[in-house]
Amino acid sequence: MSKIANAFKNGKAFIPFITCGDPDLATTAAVVRAAVENGADLIELGIPFSDPTAEGPVIQGANLRALKGGVNTDKVFDLVRDLRTDVTVPMVFMTYANVVFSYGSERFISTCAQIGIDGLILPDIPFEEKDDFLPICHKYGVDLISLIAPTSENRIGMIAKEAEGFIYVVSSLGVTGVRSEIKTDLDAIVSVIRENTDVPCAIGFGISTPEQAKKMAGVSDGAIVGSAIIKLLEKYGADAPKYVGEYVRSMKDAILEI
Repeated sequence: MSKIANAFKNGKAFIPFITCGDPDLATTAAVVRAAVENGADLIELGIPFSDPTAEGPVIQGANLRALKGGVNTDKVFDLVRDLRTDVTVPMVFMTYANVVFSYGSERFISTCAQIGIDGLILPDIPFEEKDDFLPICHKYGVDLISLIAPTSENRIGMIAKEAEGFIYVVSSLGVTGVRSEIKTDLDAIVSVIRENTDVPCAIGFGISTPEQAKKMAGVSDGAIVGSAIIKLLEKYGADAPKYVGEYVRSMKDAILEI
């Protein structure tokens, strides 16, 4: 049984996304711990990349700031080693295929398993090309997280059937970022997912308020939030952990009302 399932065992999950190294790795570590203390059920850690195609300007900016600060994959691995001395919730990496390829796929994924990373999200890898990574992920017990988007249409069932860990449901077309309204028929997407798998699904892209989190977690098994958290890091820098903790608590409380 995947450790990722533990994030969903007590009801709806709240999943914050944090770009590693923005503004620095010490702040990232403090933010992760603050998020967990305030109810985060799973942590999604972004490994900085120079061309993050799925990201809007907020997370793009975080990637560039982290890279400018000298953050690389090895330093992110060291960050996770430190976090795993006391952080027990599941953690997954979100990054891009080039980061994994350039490091060496087997070396990267085996290190993930060794340091306690439970899953890997690669938004630029289509379902049909996942076999470049899936056998290695299975070898080392790291879940390769599937994404399902509004454009997946007649492929939703096929993707869901082979999903592991959890399914990342993309709420709307385009890149990540705060949205005032989410108009996608997510009920229909989640319905097809439920018909094909028992793997939990969480909705991300565009969620920023407790009301949106509650609505999205009501449709699915959880809510994923990135840009709103990155904005707090951009605004408060090294002082951000306190504010991120308060924000995570407000989002988790909203989800608990379901």
